[in-house]
Amino acid sequence: MEKVNIKFHDNDTVTYQHNKILRFVPEMSVDKNQKLVVPNIPLLRHLLVKPKICRKSLFHADEVAGKSSYNDPLVTLAHYFYPKGKRPNSQMGLLLARNGTLDEVSTMYTGQNQMDRFGYMDKINGLDHLPHWKDRPCNDIRASEGSFFPPRSLTKSDIVHVYDKDLCRILPLQYREDVYKDGIKAGLYTPPPSTFESADVNPDNKCYYPGEKCPPRGLQNISPCQYNAPVYLSFPHFYDADPSLLLPFEGLKPNKKKHETYFMIQPKIGVPLEGFVRVQLNLKVDRAPNIPINNINNFPDTIFPVMWIEEGIHELSTPIWRWIYLATTVGPVAAPAITYSMILTGFLILAIVFIKTYKSLVIGQHAIEIVELGRPIRRSSTLIISGAHKIMSNRESSYIPLNQCGDKVQELSYVRTDCSLEFKNCLKTDFVKSTFSDVERESLIRADNSFILSEHRFNQE
Repeated sequence: MEKVNIKFHDNDTVTYQHNKILRFVPEMSVDKNQKLVVPNIPLLRHLLVKPKICRKSLFHADEVAGKSSYNDPLVTLAHYFYPKGKRPNSQMGLLLARNGTLDEVSTMYTGQNQMDRFGYMDKINGLDHLPHWKDRPCNDIRASEGSFFPPRSLTKSDIVHVYDKDLCRILPLQYREDVYKDGIKAGLYTPPPSTFESADVNPDNKCYYPGEKCPPRGLQNISPCQYNAPVYLSFPHFYDADPSLLLPFEGLKPNKKKHETYFMIQPKIGVPLEGFVRVQLNLKVDRAPNIPINNINNFPDTIFPVMWIEEGIHELSTPIWRWIYLATTVGPVAAPAITYSMILTGFLILAIVFIKTYKSLVIGQHAIEIVELGRPIRRSSTLIISGAHKIMSNRESSYIPLNQCGDKVQELSYVRTDCSLEFKNCLKTDFVKSTFSDVERESLIRADNSFILSEHRFNQE
């Protein structure tokens, strides 16, 4: 199945058509020469209207291999006499119009402006409702066609809807639990028990049966989609249906694993990782006491199972799985880890710079100023100047390194005490020790490539 004739629109929608191609798989089928007996659906449909027209068997035998349809005189006749818009195919086949036919134009929301509508249908064949049903919610098309769903939070009350032409309606799917598919977290969605329930139990189903009695639990009348043929929808083998539907038949064994419809939806990006829609097509056969052909008059009223269909995907291709895994599993862990690592690295760098700067400074009571050797600067404030870090003041007094001002220091203005000692002794004498604390004195002596500065008043010899 593929999307063709794709066209994007300015109103946040895209139009396309589904191209479904059914291929016969011999290795998964029975012997090609085996005959299969199926109900004569066209005759059953007319039997409901005019029982006396029946002079032919209600069952038809034909070869199985490679056939999705067969010739029937009633269908061929109807093909020529029905109005063009309602004209059936010239052959009889429940899935005949689904194979390689581009007859349905779908318009879907892209989610560009509103992600809560991403993947949901906007129109089908130009209509914003299903023409088979008169009232809502039966004719509602607010549902996904199964490829995409809006991103969502997984809650017990969360419900999504799926639309498929074969269903003749939208199918609700309710969140059940968290599951993991190939290492990716997803939500498991299955139909609620009230999906095919009677209107007495589920009032939303009342519009499917206007003016008629509801069928037993587990059945859905879809005759408006089948040229008014008495076709009923159910889950395969009457799974989750009224047990009385199983009584007339042998071999029907409902199994949740084989027959349940389910979707595993990744909630963050709304993509199904695995999912199957499984439905069964049934015929309503009413007792016909006036028709003696093939003992048809002995048939009781019953819902006759014809076939069941499974449509879906078991696993994603490796490239698609890889991107989803990175986006939903690795990404949410890696992104915060990288962010916090960068923040921590920034704090560490600031701490290292602060520690190194703190260790290289000498903070004194009398505004000691330190600069690199041989670099004249302006007088600073009471802050320390060391290495590449310096703060210049607006004061016009200038300072120069002591090694450039001779052997004698006339005045150390920041101490406000005269000193005529030689520079080499000034760093080690009691003058320095008595003026500064031991820690400050050690820092001053250990300061690499730094010197005390004096004001520009000294003796030059």
